[in-house]
Amino acid sequence: MKASLAEQKQLLSLQAVDTTVAQLNHRTKNLPQNAEIAQLRTQLDALRGRLATETGTLDDTRAELSRLESDVQLVEARVARNTERLQQTASAKDVQAFEQELESLKRRRDNLEEMELVVMERAETDEAVVNATRADEAELTARIQTLEAEREAALDRLSGELGTATGERNTVAEKVTPELLALYEKLRARGGFGAALFRAGTCGACNITFTGNDLQSLRAQEIDAVVQCPECNAIVVRTEESGLW
Repeated sequence: MKASLAEQKQLLSLQAVDTTVAQLNHRTKNLPQNAEIAQLRTQLDALRGRLATETGTLDDTRAELSRLESDVQLVEARVARNTERLQQTASAKDVQAFEQELESLKRRRDNLEEMELVVMERAETDEAVVNATRADEAELTARIQTLEAEREAALDRLSGELGTATGERNTVAEKVTPELLALYEKLRARGGFGAALFRAGTCGACNITFTGNDLQSLRAQEIDAVVQCPECNAIVVRTEESGLW
């Protein structure tokens, strides 16, 4: 294949832009925020699982406290009722029975109130644990939101740079003949480099230095010949920097 040196030099510009595009695509897929967000989301999921357990424990404690409060109210109602009956009866037998039942009810009430205090303290402890975990959840959530905002800003910047690079690539590609462009694209798809500068006897794509017959063969090629590196197959563009003339 033949192509003017000027056209072959366009391949170097095209390769430079393609390298930039590849780097931008790589950065887009591998933003540092992605790994941190994934790690924090794992932590958040674990934290929410723990919060669900802690909330369930708090709910159970509150339910137990509610039952005790209800039991106390029932006992107090019976105490009030029996006290009223005691005041209204004139029977010594009834008085004795009411007094015995009132004594039993008061002991029951005292026990329930002691249990109520214990459960109230446990409820306060459980609530403090839940509140602390919720604070951790809020902090993690805020951190994730901050990272997501940073990621979106980075993606916007990269998208803008990618758009600029893509436009530049299209402009350069238009200056290359379809046949040469097709060869370049085919070679670039294989190894990432479609063309490279041949400088000081070395291929810029694979950094192999030509010696012996390979170097002599390259020197013998006409300036408009499209030559490929025998090692990596990239098109080697020969210029005044190549050290061939």
